[in-house]
Amino acid sequence: MLMTLAALMPVILVIASGYVIARIGLIRGEQWRGVELLTYFVLFPAVLFRTISQADFSSFPTLNMGGALLASIVVMAALLVAARQLLERLWGISPPRFTSIFQGTLRWNAMVALAIADNIVGDAGIAIMAVAMVFMIPLLNVLSILVLSRYASGTAPSGARIARDLYTNPLIVSIALGAVINILGLGLPTIVDDTLEIFSRAALPVGIICVGAGLELKSLRRPGPALSLGAFLRPVAMPLLAFGFARLFGVEGPALTVIIIASTVPCASNSYILSRQMGGDAKLMAEIITLQTLAAVVTVPLALLLLG
Repeated sequence: MLMTLAALMPVILVIASGYVIARIGLIRGEQWRGVELLTYFVLFPAVLFRTISQADFSSFPTLNMGGALLASIVVMAALLVAARQLLERLWGISPPRFTSIFQGTLRWNAMVALAIADNIVGDAGIAIMAVAMVFMIPLLNVLSILVLSRYASGTAPSGARIARDLYTNPLIVSIALGAVINILGLGLPTIVDDTLEIFSRAALPVGIICVGAGLELKSLRRPGPALSLGAFLRPVAMPLLAFGFARLFGVEGPALTVIIIASTVPCASNSYILSRQMGGDAKLMAEIITLQTLAAVVTVPLALLLLG
């Protein structure tokens, strides 16, 4: 566990630096919004496109890994929805608060996952994690929107809007374009590859600095049932479920490690934005994200030690 924690510490310290930078006001207000947009629309797509375009997919158990991830997501989503009324009867968890538990359990922070995979698995880790994103991102977006539409008070977007959000998502687009280049066997020109490599070097540190900047420690209340479930179902239940399906699908080695990382990292920060837009409990969502990120110092190394 100490070796795993040592590999994770650089990521944790960069997240902490983002929190400090935000609190001392070195970067303020809307300036963070600009950094986040740069990361989301330029830096992050660059690393995904370059990695996917050059990856040797024959060395990855792509379909088996995708099947294990999809199965774990669908099963956990079904269990949560089936338990919703019981949660309301036992602990008074209202439908909007349930949506935050749902997102907190299923959604993941891909930036943190990529950084951890890079540190622990190496260059192959980024490529395998990008494959995981292909399977996970569309399904998780659709499920989150459907649950918020059903149980929150906001207005649900149309099917066309959901489809447009997916095919205009820069992460999905960059992965798709990289896959086309890879399948066609087209090599990137040296100048293009070198340029993307520079962008790629900036993507992970800048992205996880933004994760730290988004933490709101003051928002944490005394943990109740909703916050506890939302914060700890993901790092405890999801890796166990994903590990079970990975073994069922015969996934081992680095691919298994990536599955555990993808199932254990904290919830994505944009879950808060979606919750606020669609009438969920945005405050609870922010607390879940913060508590999961703090707990990741222990939960991620522990999951990798026991399962990965």
